[in-house]
Amino acid sequence: MARFQNTIVVKAAVGFWLIPLGWLIPSGSALAQTPPGAPAPSAPAPPKQQNAILSGSATLPPTDAAVERAAKEMAEAALNFWKALTPELQAKCSFPFDTTERFNWHFIPRERKGITWNDMTPAQQALAHAFLASGLSNRGYQQAETIMSLDQILKEVEQGKGPLRDPNNYAFSIFGTPGEHATWGWRFEGHHLSLTFTIVDGRAVAGPVFFGTNPATVLAGPRKGLRVLAVEEDLGRELIKSLTPEQQKTAIYDVKAPSEIITGNSRKANPGPPIGLAAGDMTAVQQKLLMTLVENYAYRLRPELADQDLAKIAAAGFKNIHFAWAGGVEPGQAHYYRLHGPTFLVEFDNTQNNANHIHTVWRDSANDFGEDLLREHYDHHKHDPAHGHDP
Repeated sequence: MARFQNTIVVKAAVGFWLIPLGWLIPSGSALAQTPPGAPAPSAPAPPKQQNAILSGSATLPPTDAAVERAAKEMAEAALNFWKALTPELQAKCSFPFDTTERFNWHFIPRERKGITWNDMTPAQQALAHAFLASGLSNRGYQQAETIMSLDQILKEVEQGKGPLRDPNNYAFSIFGTPGEHATWGWRFEGHHLSLTFTIVDGRAVAGPVFFGTNPATVLAGPRKGLRVLAVEEDLGRELIKSLTPEQQKTAIYDVKAPSEIITGNSRKANPGPPIGLAAGDMTAVQQKLLMTLVENYAYRLRPELADQDLAKIAAAGFKNIHFAWAGGVEPGQAHYYRLHGPTFLVEFDNTQNNANHIHTVWRDSANDFGEDLLREHYDHHKHDPAHGHDP
């Protein structure tokens, strides 16, 4: 947890969000507890300019080189993995970039195309792990690995009475041909985990990004007490309980939580107009909680991609993010919350299995499956017959 806090603080301190150190980690929050008797950490002097997030005046920083580096490293990891596969496995995990299979994503246990850990030798698995890690932060990779391991717990608990449970039944698919300046994509997916990356002309984006856990809290056995998505749950609850009764009247749109995330596995995330309480109507402490929660989701991805997403959120205006809640506000009660801004959507749902089964998703309003990048690419090449985009 300390590593996560430091990451947030560093990014604030260097001015990425143009906010002081203490802005993102509020005192008393689930992410920042000062030991009794310890001196309070000193914060740097606040920047002289107006807060860019709250004013909506932030502009996109020059991160093209960083994003291109991320895309290059993904391509290298993909090619290392690819070269280690047999021709049969290469054929099984490769698809044309323009296939509809690229949009065929889901987070339930089901049969999937691609190749799984079960298909690979130990040497191939090692390169597959490096490939997976190329798209995620350290914390995101750790969460993904632990989520896969939960299927073994379900297998032991259900004793074959439920759907197939197999911690190795997670599939890699590659769309197009990876290359430093190529247009291609990849997906890693299985029960409660679905990660889609699209790379266009050497620029990478991610989405949809789904992380889920069942059980949300391991109730028995050697891993009793494990909570992979604890921060996502606890910080969301801390935010709703920090609101005044009047604010809660706006934020809580239903006393009953929906049984599933609203957007499901849709190709285009469209939950409707933003509902709930706007960030602009929150206190400074509440805004800190909200922004910390947003960053927690963003930094599941490798920092270059997360920075890119957060810059777009800043440019669109932090005050335009809405926080909505449904269901109970106490631990153990079924609940749902949504973070909805002009450029992104986060959904959290914990209702199934007596509110011990979490689904979370990050959707990019414009760039899920690389839609905006591809539109720019096609517009740029539409008068180039050799490129294949002329009507």
